[in-house]
Amino acid sequence: MDIVEEIVKRAKANRQRIVLPEGTEERTLKAADKVLADGVADLIIIGNPEEIKGLATQWGLKNIDKATIIDPMNNPKSEQYAEYLAQLRAKKGMTIEDARKKVTDPLYLGCMIIKSGDADGQLAGARNTTGDVLRPALQIIKTAPGITCVSGGMLLITKAKEYGKDGLLVVGDVAVTPVPDANQLAQIAVCTANTAKTIAGIEEPKVALLSFSTKGSAKHEVVDKVVEALGIAKKLAPDLQIDGELQADAALVPSVGASKAPGSTIAGHANTLIFPNLEVGNIGYKLVQRLGGAIALGPILQGIARPVNDLSRGCSVEDVYTMIAITANQAIAAKAAE
Repeated sequence: MDIVEEIVKRAKANRQRIVLPEGTEERTLKAADKVLADGVADLIIIGNPEEIKGLATQWGLKNIDKATIIDPMNNPKSEQYAEYLAQLRAKKGMTIEDARKKVTDPLYLGCMIIKSGDADGQLAGARNTTGDVLRPALQIIKTAPGITCVSGGMLLITKAKEYGKDGLLVVGDVAVTPVPDANQLAQIAVCTANTAKTIAGIEEPKVALLSFSTKGSAKHEVVDKVVEALGIAKKLAPDLQIDGELQADAALVPSVGASKAPGSTIAGHANTLIFPNLEVGNIGYKLVQRLGGAIALGPILQGIARPVNDLSRGCSVEDVYTMIAITANQAIAAKAAE
């Protein structure tokens, strides 16, 4: 069974309620039809019900009527959600009139459905930017306890079976925080290790904080930041297996790890890689994907109290289907952690 099959199986075994705010978007609706047919999740689709039903008929979708469809312009819970939103954002100056407008926005409405306990996670981004998807999530759902930094993890399924978990590696941050400070980098490490455990099925994440230096082989302030992040991460998660700073080859190749970082239990055996900044992360995973023929699953947004994930606007139907299953897995893990 491959990793996607494992993720889908876990989602089916403990079905979660996932909101799709882009309810009239073609790839989203086609993926929703397959999710409902396969029993992967219970779906809440936001949009005009007649338009959604018309599109389902046009595209030959047979299962959309199994979803809960919520019309943002005619929602029986609009006033309830508006009052709650106004309360949540009162210190930021939000009035009830402002809140009433916001809960007609599908992205805000979806987050209010989750915040009110009526859903477990959300997936959007086929039409909207990352900023548009994240803004209501951070305003309404907020970050998980002890976390202030949202990041993006990525599952890389490579052909190099000798590395990671039979070629599977988890990396971060590849999507959100451009230049993390040491505290943020430590949080990214802890959150990415959690993604490795709960989504990738890696029971014992071995986390490497990457750099162009291994254990003091080079001196620079950016290396110092990675070393500082290591200390913070150990305090945040004392049981986490983590080491740094390590060059990529020292993190992955046993012989190189033994030579460059003797005595390290992570060097040469890492399955979870933390990039020092977003520029390196984004470039790095795309090079592995395009030149190395790896399959990249994600980004998976990390650090939000309840899962809200962001699709690429170039996503496929299969991407949406997989990300719904991943979002469901995150929701299962979030409930288990409470």
